[in-house]
Amino acid sequence: MAEGTAAGGGRHGASASRQIDMTRGSLADKVLLFAVPVAVTAMLQQLYNVADVAVTGRFVSAEAMAAVGCNASVVSLLVSLFQGISLGANVTIATAIGAEEPDRAHRAVHTSLVFALAGGVILAVLAELLSAPTLTLLGVPDDIFDMALAYLRVYVAGLPVVFLYDFEAAVFRSVGDTLTPLRTLVVSSGANIALDLLVTRVLGWGPAGVALTTVAATAVAAAILFARLLRAGKAIRVTISDLRVDRWALKEILKVGLPAGVQSAFFSIANVVIQGAINSLGQTVIAASSAGASIESLTYFVYNSFGQACTTFVGQNHGARRPDRCRRALGVCLLECLAAGGVVIALVLGFGHQLIAFFDPDPAVVREGYVRLQFVIGAQVFCAFNENFSGYLRGYGMSLLPAALTVFSIVILRLAYVAVVFAHDPTFPCLLAVYPVSLGVNAAGLVLLYLAVGRGLGEGAAATR
Repeated sequence: MAEGTAAGGGRHGASASRQIDMTRGSLADKVLLFAVPVAVTAMLQQLYNVADVAVTGRFVSAEAMAAVGCNASVVSLLVSLFQGISLGANVTIATAIGAEEPDRAHRAVHTSLVFALAGGVILAVLAELLSAPTLTLLGVPDDIFDMALAYLRVYVAGLPVVFLYDFEAAVFRSVGDTLTPLRTLVVSSGANIALDLLVTRVLGWGPAGVALTTVAATAVAAAILFARLLRAGKAIRVTISDLRVDRWALKEILKVGLPAGVQSAFFSIANVVIQGAINSLGQTVIAASSAGASIESLTYFVYNSFGQACTTFVGQNHGARRPDRCRRALGVCLLECLAAGGVVIALVLGFGHQLIAFFDPDPAVVREGYVRLQFVIGAQVFCAFNENFSGYLRGYGMSLLPAALTVFSIVILRLAYVAVVFAHDPTFPCLLAVYPVSLGVNAAGLVLLYLAVGRGLGEGAAATR
């Protein structure tokens, strides 16, 4: 698992012994060692929002739960933009390390952190100005509007630390160290849940209070990772005096990351429109959908973690001029992802009623929430193809074509579906059918894109070896 020498510049620093040598040796075990901590880390990070929804539903009111839940698509839009861009940092650093270019890796690491903080501040200011108009556009009901607005304004004020954490985690993952972000999130997630209970049950605060605890816990996680980077392996070690934007590094990060970030943002825009349609179906459906979406967001990270593994393994092996290993990495990631997804589907659908009841025991909420799970959880199997084939292409630095395809098959298709099909039959099951349709179309398109250009990328790399 943890050779560390080829990927991280020796065994210097606290994280070096946890780095994975991606360019040599077996793949199946290393992909699992990479993907499982990534999935658990992302789930813990998502538990910030899940805890907010669950705690407000249990200890405040159904209205407070709905107020937090109706912000989920907006929060996802903001966070997914920079999480997508952080993939550019991952690929840039991993490729430089695979090519044994430590200076370029060093410049990319420092550029990533500065960009995350600066971008987070800019987006936080814009989000504060647009918070009320956005919730109005979503049609948030009047009886929960003020609580929803208070939650959103507090949350977006903390975007700089949220983005900093995402980029720090991407830096560690570029060398295969997925355990350090995981251990950090274990600490901060526990703190977040404890603080949620404190501000709701003891202090009597509402949605704004749980948003504040989420920001505080994320700030703790970002601070811990920064401290670890100060003494990490040489390839990713941070030197405070070197924290500046390097033009080459920023260009490379944005070349891969910006299309991925825009893709994720547009994906979330489509979900914002769907949330607006859900809001038209009443408070029970809003609460049920919020609970179901919280569960689905956790299961999605199983698929996403293998996509991140594919991107990172392909990035390092592309840098090392190993196209054969890049293709093998894709196959291993896809097969392991499908197997993990099958387990997830069986577990969630088998215990779906109990999972929804954890958020809100109201029988009507449980009934409608399970309807959502039936439609969405099974459709997530398409994410195995979406995440891994797009991850493979991004590992080669090709991010624009997968992003364009996803914008068409997910965003445009979902918007058209809501405008035409849902408008004709404005029911919850009809609306939910958009998920299997759009995800299936996206998967088919990405497979065809790989067959058309993906193998050519490998042949080009082999020719220049």
